[in-house]
Amino acid sequence: MSAHGKPEVDPPPPGDDRRTFLSLASTSVMACGLGASYGTLGVMAGRFLYSGATTEMAWLYVADASKLKTGDVVKFETPAGHKVTLTRRADAGTAEDFLALSSTCPHLGCQVHWEPQNNRFFCPCHNGAFDAAGKATAGPPADAKQSLPTYTLKLENGLIFIQAPVSVVGART
Repeated sequence: MSAHGKPEVDPPPPGDDRRTFLSLASTSVMACGLGASYGTLGVMAGRFLYSGATTEMAWLYVADASKLKTGDVVKFETPAGHKVTLTRRADAGTAEDFLALSSTCPHLGCQVHWEPQNNRFFCPCHNGAFDAAGKATAGPPADAKQSLPTYTLKLENGLIFIQAPVSVVGART
């Protein structure tokens, strides 16, 4: 007891207040970081799963039909970045003479290329192969029964148009 009748209290050891503060501060920073990370993940997942956005489609000019011979291939990229290969398969003068296929392998998104000597599209990433109509014939795409996506096309006044996305899904305008 002190001279004034109050019990004596030992002062806290030096550094205890600082340790408590640092412990609380680091726990708070960690909790805020985790909350922000999970919140960001939740927002991104929500936008992906429930975008509600429709992809804007349009007819895009690709080529003049009179300048293509049977077997010719035209490479085209849409404004949304989709790579398309247009092939002339016949000379009947109708839209059925042409085939528009995605140049992106459905397996892992690698770019396929036409091999005229083998009459096929080939994906170099995993030796995937597709016939002239885009049907998978070898490699992982064939095992998964995946084909190259096709694009609707039309022939109008001798010009070839494909219907394709003109904006990127989920992009903010």
